[in-house]
Amino acid sequence: MSEYFSLSDCDVIGFDLDHTLCRYHLKETSRLIYESIARYLVEHKAYDKDLLNLTPASWDFCFKGLVVDLEDGNIVKLAEDGTVLRATHGTNDLGTEEIIKHYGAKREWKHFNSLNTSFTRSAKYYFYDNYFDLPGALLCGKVVDMLHKRGNEVNSDFWKDMMAAIDHNYNTSAFKEDAGTYFPSIKRDPGRYLQPCSDSVKTWLRSMKTAGKVLILITSSHSDYCRLICEYILGKDFEELFDVIITNALKPGFFSLVPHQRPFRTLVNDVEETEGLPSLDKPGWYSQGNWPHLHELLKAMTGKPEPKVVYFGDSIRSDIFPATTFGKWETVMIVEEMEGEGVPKSDAALSNEAQVEPQEKRGKFEEQGMKSPSAVSNQWGSYFVDVHRSGGGDEESQKLTWCCHCIHTYSTMAIPSVEHIADLPLDYKFPRFSADKPCTIGYYPRPPDSVLKRCENLS
Repeated sequence: MSEYFSLSDCDVIGFDLDHTLCRYHLKETSRLIYESIARYLVEHKAYDKDLLNLTPASWDFCFKGLVVDLEDGNIVKLAEDGTVLRATHGTNDLGTEEIIKHYGAKREWKHFNSLNTSFTRSAKYYFYDNYFDLPGALLCGKVVDMLHKRGNEVNSDFWKDMMAAIDHNYNTSAFKEDAGTYFPSIKRDPGRYLQPCSDSVKTWLRSMKTAGKVLILITSSHSDYCRLICEYILGKDFEELFDVIITNALKPGFFSLVPHQRPFRTLVNDVEETEGLPSLDKPGWYSQGNWPHLHELLKAMTGKPEPKVVYFGDSIRSDIFPATTFGKWETVMIVEEMEGEGVPKSDAALSNEAQVEPQEKRGKFEEQGMKSPSAVSNQWGSYFVDVHRSGGGDEESQKLTWCCHCIHTYSTMAIPSVEHIADLPLDYKFPRFSADKPCTIGYYPRPPDSVLKRCENLS
């Protein structure tokens, strides 16, 4: 395999939508998601109203890559080998001795092998790896705090209520029926939550089509929500940019459920046809589906027995791991946390923000110091690297987090946003992640501060 990756070598270029092609205003969206789930728990499940009262400082807890242990209410941050780097019970920190009491002298999290090898969901834990999920980690912590305050036992029962709240806000018909809090708010004021793509990204997408690339969009969002987003960020003619659009793709199952895959379905007025398609024989807009049928269509469209595909996505669990492992695709991971660690925002993104969000419009949370979910956390530290303390707290070593290890293992390269590469020529050669190279190689335009620092310390 070449040590460089180039878009010009690919036949097919695929994109996830949410937090990949579409960047959100994370602070606004996080508050909306938290409120939509918490409001349901308060109004329908008789949880304490106090769940709805957050201070700007509460948001420091909201951090990507945490795992909630549903059996005991602990929330853990894992190292690449599965040791527990940091942990809380509810939102309260566990000290080194308490962590050792829970997880033993080696601080081993017992479900790590299951999570690390399959990434599948479990009744025993939940991995928070995308910005739609994240506010749920903060809410889980708050709910565990509330159960203690009431003197209730903490077990996985609270999770059933969380799932009911998520279903109420995000099920298939919620957008159409204006159910819950989330979709009605986005419809009412999309500019408050969504960042339009810059002209450079739109030009970039068109230039790839002109160069003869097949462009595909694969999202687990439903067609009605996808249409609203794409019209806002790309324009009314967005369908012309893509050869194939797949909504309600139900990733990671889209890639992994073989041979029991879901068929593709056609849509009429955003409603799925009940009869599934036996195969995919032409470009267009489809719902659900599976990787093998798409692969057959891509072979026909490119005229190649093994078309080279790259897929851009932001979720290790839903995009990067399954596309690499099952689809054997190249993957580019969108890691906004890079911007929280010294990687400058792209010029396009800065001018976009200036146009979209004038200073005087920023809300009270901004002024009072609400942390962006992509920034380094005081409570959880860096998304990429953390200090590991042995029992007694004497020995300290710097370890890659499990999420950082997964980025290096399963993605071809990592960027903070598509804006960062949209102005580069298609034949630009990006150094790729490789097990036999320093772990700083593979990030563009540069590695995050903590990864750089760890590499310097090792050398």
